[in-house]
Amino acid sequence: MAKTILEFEKPIIELEQKIEELRKYSDSLDVEEEIHDLEENVRQLQKSIYTGLTRWQKVQLARHPDRPYTLDYISMMMTDFMELHGDRSFGDDKAIVGGFARLDGVPVMVIGHQKGRDTKSNVFRNFGMPNPEGYRKALRLMKLATKFTRPIITMLDTPGAYPGLEAEERGQAEAIARNLFEMSHLPVPIIVVIVGEGASGGALGIGIGDRILMMENTWYSVISPESCSSILWRSWDFKEQAAEALKLTAPDLLAQGIVDRIVPEPLGGAHRNPEEAAKLLKSILIDELKKLTKVKPDKLVEKRIEKFGKMGEWEE
Repeated sequence: MAKTILEFEKPIIELEQKIEELRKYSDSLDVEEEIHDLEENVRQLQKSIYTGLTRWQKVQLARHPDRPYTLDYISMMMTDFMELHGDRSFGDDKAIVGGFARLDGVPVMVIGHQKGRDTKSNVFRNFGMPNPEGYRKALRLMKLATKFTRPIITMLDTPGAYPGLEAEERGQAEAIARNLFEMSHLPVPIIVVIVGEGASGGALGIGIGDRILMMENTWYSVISPESCSSILWRSWDFKEQAAEALKLTAPDLLAQGIVDRIVPEPLGGAHRNPEEAAKLLKSILIDELKKLTKVKPDKLVEKRIEKFGKMGEWEE
């Protein structure tokens, strides 16, 4: 499968390819100094490009097909993962995965959206767009975690809930709304992490928690830039302007009080170094869990409801 290269990444990739070409001749020619100079140029170019990304470019990074997905993070951060299936009502939605695992030895319930890497796996995962049974499976697992007093970690990465007729017939809106209500009252710590795309109710359906973390190059919004552009300008051509207006990046949402903490990524994004990205996320999750497990259950629920209630307040 061909490697995906975003437009703004091309100058960096070109330099890296030159370095690889020179390394082929390093045994017969003295090119170490030239390689060193090019590597320094790459570092400077990376800093210049990745520290000045527009909101639309961050949306593109969040969608990069080489970014780690939920199952990737689980395998890199956790042990003893036991995936659980089905909503005990209709079926097993492959767009949402979840089960018990251990994070640094601590038993947790982990749940998240899951996309595919190619056409076949994307069809299998429904492109990360859950049906109602996906949200009902997630709620079943969260109630199971509550029964055994296990903290819950959810990972958000979806372009939205599946909008098909059959999903609406099976109660898509009710399933999401039920999760919002139930998650508000679960007496165990809940940590939510936006690891990729966080689009609308599709993300919010597993997005109510005590701490909302957002990875550096992700987005979280009520609507995607393309859909916003098509509504306001009757065309997708204004998606960049829509992204700027939506203020959907991690720094934007931290300033608005929607998220609590930004998880740093390796320079260039999580897809450039998945292992390092997982290591950074794991250390923050451990830190947050230690704080939350000290809070009494009734206080957790009280603070959680207060937290989301404040998001609807404004002054004219």
